[in-house]
Amino acid sequence: MTQQIQPIFILPEGATRTSGRSAQKGNIAAAKAVADSVRTTLGPKGMDKMLVDGMGDVVVTNDGVTILEEMNIEHPTAKMMVEIAKTQEDEVGDGTTTAVVIAGELLSKAEDLIDQEVHPTVVARGYRMAAQKAAEILNAMAENINETDEDLLMKVAETAMTGKGAESSKAHLAELSVRAVKGVMEKNGKIEIDKENVKIEKKVGGSVDDSELVQGIIMDKEKVHPQMPNRVKDAKVALLDAAVEIKTTEIDAKIQISDPAQMQGFIEMEEKIIKQKVDKILASGANVVFCQKGIDDLAQHFLSKKGVYAARRVSQSDMEKLARATGGKIVTKIDDLSAEDLGSAGVVEAKRVGDEEMTFVQECKNAKAVTMLIRGGTEHVVDEIKRAVEDSIGDVSAALTTGKVVAGAGAAETELALKLKKYAQSLSGREQLAVNAFAEAIEVIPRTLAENSGLDPIDVMAELKADHDKGSKSAGIDVFTGKTIDAWKEGIVEPLKIKTQAISSASEVAIMVLRIDDVIGSNKQESPSSRGMPNGMGGMPEM
Repeated sequence: MTQQIQPIFILPEGATRTSGRSAQKGNIAAAKAVADSVRTTLGPKGMDKMLVDGMGDVVVTNDGVTILEEMNIEHPTAKMMVEIAKTQEDEVGDGTTTAVVIAGELLSKAEDLIDQEVHPTVVARGYRMAAQKAAEILNAMAENINETDEDLLMKVAETAMTGKGAESSKAHLAELSVRAVKGVMEKNGKIEIDKENVKIEKKVGGSVDDSELVQGIIMDKEKVHPQMPNRVKDAKVALLDAAVEIKTTEIDAKIQISDPAQMQGFIEMEEKIIKQKVDKILASGANVVFCQKGIDDLAQHFLSKKGVYAARRVSQSDMEKLARATGGKIVTKIDDLSAEDLGSAGVVEAKRVGDEEMTFVQECKNAKAVTMLIRGGTEHVVDEIKRAVEDSIGDVSAALTTGKVVAGAGAAETELALKLKKYAQSLSGREQLAVNAFAEAIEVIPRTLAENSGLDPIDVMAELKADHDKGSKSAGIDVFTGKTIDAWKEGIVEPLKIKTQAISSASEVAIMVLRIDDVIGSNKQESPSSRGMPNGMGGMPEM
């Protein structure tokens, strides 16, 4: 009599498990779906997406990372693709769609190889070799750039905005972007740029051409008292991280007053303390005060009588930018305020922008923080222009910090694919197939540019490859005619870092996804059999 073996369950009831080929296929399908969702936004003729959330708020954009963040993606592998876009945004500020589309294509090509019985770890090893070689090839291909190459920097800024909502005014916005980045650039042996020092303020109203750059800071704050001057020339700016008002006690205190005269004395004492605070500010020589905390009504009255301009409840980030722009120090104790702590600005004035009062701190000498004021007809237009300008600032910063740029319009990718195919021929073993697949995956960028422009991708790619075979390394696609052009001469230029970062992030995620052969998801609800079990894998959606 044969003994029947009882099946062993190691997972809680309701858990799901997908393994082997079906797990790989599921993960690759999810990654490809993410890439397909942003693919049509690539290039000068890329289309926009309208994203509507549960509250009915609308975002219209073709910025890859914005689309993926707003989509609220659930699938674990798809979330890894979103991470690529976020990394690209943080590192460069542009090229998010490129990175995601390359990752999707790398996995698509890997799936073909797995179907041909090439082991996933062999594909992963080949991809790693190809990614290393790609970085070398791109570095050798790149041209040098520095802060004196004004024309080239303008081309980098304009290329970043092509195909976005800001295209109609790209020359004007590109000039503002280049001036902004050069304004906050610091040279300590090498060029350092903190993009946070370029503040972007947006206001609905006017047209995109009304956008301007201020050598200083624009704040969404109005003066605290109507009698204060609207404009202060040769401003001496006090930056206070202290309240110009009477503080309430830290502990609950009870004061008993038996005589009305005591009450009067109490009020006079408060007034005296506030007057002393204001006198201390005035003694420093300040004629403009920006306070991170509150300013008492009485203090406002005293300051306005002396012709001082003041704004209160200024955010910490704005205070730090004001310190960089004016050269002032943020003081946390009013008694310690002295003339040395004051910053300076050519003009501080209140201006009405649209339907709101704003404070402009401008004409700062050697301002290390600047502000771009973006204007546009509607909220959605202004938001999209802001995203385009952020891409532009990111590109110019990346070009200057790495000092290298490459030709755009699909030229760099086509040249890279050509060189990688030659490199693949020098390899023996199955890795050769993976390197070749990697090269073909990189070609997805010029092919998508052609598809999104309504061109025949086969004809365009054939012509493009023929030109590169002849040695024309900057041959790219003219999306308007369908012919090949010299992208470098046409001024289609991108920072090298966009390409290197996109390819390294995309290959790392593709390799990680390929190495997964088992997806185990536990049920979100606690099942009776899982109670008391340690290390439950909660929260992973079912495949």
